[in-house]
Amino acid sequence: QVQLVESGGGLVQPGESLRLSCAASGFALDYYAIGWFRQAPGKEREGVSCIEMPIGNTFYANSRRGRFTISRDNAKNTVYLQMISLKPEDTGVYYCARRPGTCRLDKVYFASWGQGAQVTVSS
Repeated sequence: QVQLVESGGGLVQPGESLRLSCAASGFALDYYAIGWFRQAPGKEREGVSCIEMPIGNTFYANSRRGRFTISRDNAKNTVYLQMISLKPEDTGVYYCARRPGTCRLDKVYFASWGQGAQVTVSS
């Protein structure tokens, strides 16, 4: 059974950091792209970052470039999203998702999703 489980969310102050994890099970990461998406209250789910396997090409939404880093650990079948210098506008539920092949930053291209992890950036 394909499963994606996010963890690592929480409440942080502006300027702080968080690392989200997306643990995959039921499949190997090798031939899939894993994307991270954010959904703020009342807003559409938007693409944040994506990593392609097996080469590891990475992609970022312009608004997160330079502050967010996506990476993977094939041995743990896990993808990470390191977020630094967090801002209140980064608040939302963060989801990871899977699609075969190459990256997209549009949710319509992803069929398998995790349950989400809440990230709140507030002073």
